[in-house]
Amino acid sequence: MYDPYGSAQELVQQLNTGALSAVEVMQATLDRIDALNPALNAVVALRPRAELMAEAAAADQKAERGALHGLPLAIKDLANVRGIASTQGSPLFKDFIPDADELFVARLRAAGAIMIGKTNTPEFGLGSQTFNPVYGATGNPYDPARSCGGSSGGAAVALAAGLVALADGSDMMGSLRNPAGWCNVYGFRPTWGWIPAEPQGDLFLHPLSTVGPMARSPQDIALLLDVMAGPDPRQPQARGSSATLPLPDAKPQRIGWLGDWGGAFPMEAGILSTCSAALEDLRALGHRVEPVAPPFPAEQIWQSWITLRSFAVAAGLRLFDDQQRAALKDTAIWELERGLAFSAQQIQAASDIRSNWQRRASELFQDFDALVLPTAQCWPFALTQDYPREVAGTEMDSYHRWMQVVTPVSLLGLPCLAVPAGFGAAGLPMGLQIFARQGQDRQLLALGQAYHQATGWPQKSPPPGSAPNS
Repeated sequence: MYDPYGSAQELVQQLNTGALSAVEVMQATLDRIDALNPALNAVVALRPRAELMAEAAAADQKAERGALHGLPLAIKDLANVRGIASTQGSPLFKDFIPDADELFVARLRAAGAIMIGKTNTPEFGLGSQTFNPVYGATGNPYDPARSCGGSSGGAAVALAAGLVALADGSDMMGSLRNPAGWCNVYGFRPTWGWIPAEPQGDLFLHPLSTVGPMARSPQDIALLLDVMAGPDPRQPQARGSSATLPLPDAKPQRIGWLGDWGGAFPMEAGILSTCSAALEDLRALGHRVEPVAPPFPAEQIWQSWITLRSFAVAAGLRLFDDQQRAALKDTAIWELERGLAFSAQQIQAASDIRSNWQRRASELFQDFDALVLPTAQCWPFALTQDYPREVAGTEMDSYHRWMQVVTPVSLLGLPCLAVPAGFGAAGLPMGLQIFARQGQDRQLLALGQAYHQATGWPQKSPPPGSAPNS
């Protein structure tokens, strides 16, 4: 029997052995999307049911069965998927239907996954609030009147509601981590280069964003990661060549708790206490969790980040003509104008700070196996709000300053697993970022899986109205 909150690994095994047919799984998936998605708006550009059922029936007849055989997947709407509208949340691309898959999508398809549609995202993935003029806003599954985060918001909601078993996301500034924390699921930002990007454009100047897997357990994340990762001969910095599964046992570790970075990150009431309670679950597993003083000036990390981020965002948006630029949202124009205005020496200065933070982080990881921060500085805010103007009484000076807590990881391309931390007084989820030095992806997922087995948050607390039998 199909369980929408069950293990993706077990589901694929059932599909491979014939204990469940792809037709049965597709039928149950589409029925669930029909029932729950109208209130959430997580899955968009859904393909016609008849096409999908025919594709599932064809999968059942195949003798060769890959790692994701017969599994329905919806791809984040920043990636091109053959034959499905790929809009990036922008009216400029609302009618664009690619004739080829992006690299990681092609890998998913080759592994046997069936592409059913897309998951919603902010326009061009800018901002950690999932809304756009093409498909509208995506509501939090625990309160549809509140934000689900972003930019992988549709993916996180689809997982939390049991609409899909696995999901892809992408992360420049917390886009895998914030929605995972706000939706009570797991999101993994791998070491930069572990999953190669699309082999086009610049290969060297912008090591900030990465594609990554999302799931309802780290074990399932590892399943998807092994399909998405791996070198590409056209990309010399791609490095994810070793398999993640099977995950090893997690040995006792020394873990550093960074909290609010010595007060540098304003936090709404209840976030630190919720995260601190989750740390007790790590201690109960035999890990040594200690508070860590701020290891590097937060403002320097921030200034380096917003410079290099705008530089990277402008690299893509600069190709639009004047008419197209006029159609962009304000935050995209802000990033574009900043990125185009920087001098070479300003970019160099930002890179110098990043290098200094890398050296300091390397020292820190000699003392700690992993470090921990919250996934966000505020609780999910109203769906009608584009972004918070203040957090805990502190005014935010940009559309993304309220997500400053993710920048220490993003700036260095560190592997980071967002794990559920529990619920606040209003019944809304929060998460932890657990991160380590580059290349420790497998060990980090093993730590997360042990935590998951001890806590089971996604299965223990599904969203209201989305319980397995609903």
